[in-house]
Amino acid sequence: MKLLSTVLLLTATTALANTTADLLSGIGPVPVKESQIKTLASEGFTSLLQGNTLQGWEIRGSKATYKVENGEIIGTAKNLRGNSFLCTKKTYSDFIYVFQMRFDDLTGNSGCMFRALYDKSKNRVYGYQCEHDNKFRAWTAGIYDESRRGWLFPTQNPVKPHGHAFSEQGRRIFKPADWNTIVIKCVGNRIQTWMNGELRVDFTDTHEEHTTPEGFFGLQVHGGASCNVRWRNLFVKELKK
Repeated sequence: MKLLSTVLLLTATTALANTTADLLSGIGPVPVKESQIKTLASEGFTSLLQGNTLQGWEIRGSKATYKVENGEIIGTAKNLRGNSFLCTKKTYSDFIYVFQMRFDDLTGNSGCMFRALYDKSKNRVYGYQCEHDNKFRAWTAGIYDESRRGWLFPTQNPVKPHGHAFSEQGRRIFKPADWNTIVIKCVGNRIQTWMNGELRVDFTDTHEEHTTPEGFFGLQVHGGASCNVRWRNLFVKELKK
């Protein structure tokens, strides 16, 4: 699959759109080449993966297994009590974050935290999460507030019944047996997500207590009987305020 259509939606200037589109249009089903990483770096994107190591990351919450193979972060667990997160040590505020994810099988739910926070006393990661949904509900790229408020978009509140349309779109564009390209863009309290080139969420968080302006990224292996998920091509471009 290609990252082209997604990046075109998000780039800030025409010049950046053209060069990034040319660069990413040939990625296809393999990890980004070294030459492409250098070009991305010149445009302000930084890879979150340093070679085949987890340098710059740490596990928080429960202890799932995370490893890197061929440029892919693989997360697995069996009979895991509580959720596990592979977290960046660095925090981010305003950014465009591009990555790809896929399930090896649909036995376990997952997600990607962003602007996430950590309660050391409870060994608990909390905050914004971009959902990776393994269910027919198909809410992948929806926004969940982990260990805090629950679903932000779509909401299960019957007064705002947009979950049905969100599911229909998700079932149409999500690829359960292939890589899915997801983009998260955060500017101030506005959060947007795209999946496979289509806008999924445009949400402004107006909650005075829980709006989170900065935090780390975290890759979730959900607690339960089994979870097998992987991520690759993780790039972030920090945006100036």
